Amino acid sequence: MSNLSRVVAVSAFAFLLSACSTVQVGQDFDLRTFEAKIVRGISTQSQVRAWLGAPAGAGVSVDTGGERFDEWTYYLASGRLPDMSGAKVKMLQIKFDRQGVVRGYNWSVPGQ
Repeated sequence: MSNLSRVVAVSAFAFLLSACSTVQVGQDFDLRTFEAKIVRGISTQSQVRAWLGAPAGAGVSVDTGGERFDEWTYYLASGRLPDMSGAKVKMLQIKFDRQGVVRGYNWSVPGQ
C-alpha cells in the first residue's frame, strides 16, 4: 500500500469515527456554586473567576437606557454527530458594571 493510500485510508477511518462521536463545545461550570455565592451588587469579577474559572467569552452589553456592562459568558454544549442528536446546552451570562461588580445575570439549563 502506498503512502498516499495509507493517508487516505486513515483519514477516511478518522472521519467515520468522528461521525459517530460526541462533540463538546465550551467548558463545564458549576451553576450551583455560582447561585450559592453570588450577591448582585456586591460580588466581583475576581470572585466569579475564582468560583467558575475564566469565562468562555467576554463582551459588552448595552441596556435600553444606553448603560454599558462588561458581560462574561460561560457555556457547555454537547451532542452526537452528525445530526447533534441528544444536544444539550447550558449557559450563564453575567453583567458587570464599570467597577467590576455583578449587576445581573441569566442562565439556562436543559430540563430546568
